[in-house]
Amino acid sequence: MCSTCGCGEGNVRIEGVEPHSHEHHHHHSHDHDHHDHGHHHDHGHHGHDHHHEHNATPANTVHKYIDKSEQKHKHNYETHGQPIIVHHHYYHNSGDVHLHFHNDAQLNETPVFHEHHHGNDDHHAHDHSHSHDHAHDHTHDHNHEHSHHHSHSHDHEPEEQFSPVIENQNMHYGQGEAGTHAPGISQKRMLKIEMDVLDKNNRIAVHNREHFEQQNVLALNLVSSPGSGKTTLLTQTLKLLAQRVPCAVIEGDQQTTNDADRIRETGVPAIQVNTGKGCHLDAQMVHDATHQLGLQDNSVLFIENVGNLVCPASFDLGEKHKVAILSVTEGEDKPLKYPHMFAAADLMIINKIDLVPHLNIDVQACIESARRVNPNIEIIALSATTGEGMKEWLTWLESRLCA
Repeated sequence: MCSTCGCGEGNVRIEGVEPHSHEHHHHHSHDHDHHDHGHHHDHGHHGHDHHHEHNATPANTVHKYIDKSEQKHKHNYETHGQPIIVHHHYYHNSGDVHLHFHNDAQLNETPVFHEHHHGNDDHHAHDHSHSHDHAHDHTHDHNHEHSHHHSHSHDHEPEEQFSPVIENQNMHYGQGEAGTHAPGISQKRMLKIEMDVLDKNNRIAVHNREHFEQQNVLALNLVSSPGSGKTTLLTQTLKLLAQRVPCAVIEGDQQTTNDADRIRETGVPAIQVNTGKGCHLDAQMVHDATHQLGLQDNSVLFIENVGNLVCPASFDLGEKHKVAILSVTEGEDKPLKYPHMFAAADLMIINKIDLVPHLNIDVQACIESARRVNPNIEIIALSATTGEGMKEWLTWLESRLCA
């Protein structure tokens, strides 16, 4: 899932909200009340100065820092690209965990991982590996000062190597502890990262859900692959439903405001959330967007997620129901290929049924596939373009409004 592959590093833009300014001067101050680190780096011809001090940060916070030599200093590399440094700091109830990833953009080196666990026993373990190969004169003058008031040990054990399960010429990378794979990251580390990301997201989702319940807002998370007809279904739904109940829409895409513009043409307020490289909406994005929209009491909020049948399944937005939309052009085995999404959904809409006579698809087999994954899933077959089945969909919506 994307909480381990890092695809959420893009710039998120919400219409009407000024983007946050993140400026890094390469001077960091982190507080940890149980120990202090003092690092001072003087780099010869690069001319940049680093100073780090670590002190305790509130639990369950995540800091990500990416340095591509844009933040207040530049490198003139003649033979290779700019280095990339990514620092991830994750915090648990038992102590804080710091993950540091160092990699040169052009050198085919294995990234260097530094992991620091700070618990009640004040034990400090480091696993460091550095490799530099420069084709030009490169001088470094480093002065490192470390002050520790507790035991300090170094463990240089190799990183855990993950091997896929191979059966009959089929390779399964999803059968490890983490259920996924990322090069250079152990299964246990991936689990730690995933738990931290989802824990923070889920706490914001709980806040969103309380907010929706206070206003009696029916929030629906519409999920599907790209091209399933989500936006067409949504525009047709709004034309029929908005006459009876106030509606609002949050549109999620990586770029453009195309879908939000289509929604606004119906007269319904909509806000576009562009996720950049991110492949899904998260609870914080929905929180910010709902406050920008200004939801009415006793209304319906449609959240059209980024087109993706994988990552949105794991991220609770605070919605009342997930609605998975599947078009008949995608084939009847989609629920088996992407089980997490259909297992998380309360309703599956089979869209574009007007095309069935022109396709080689077994709709009943599609329904059976979905119920193998989720026996309790409700299913509605419809065509947003011809209107067939739309009455059943509107009845489902109105029954949830009264619930």
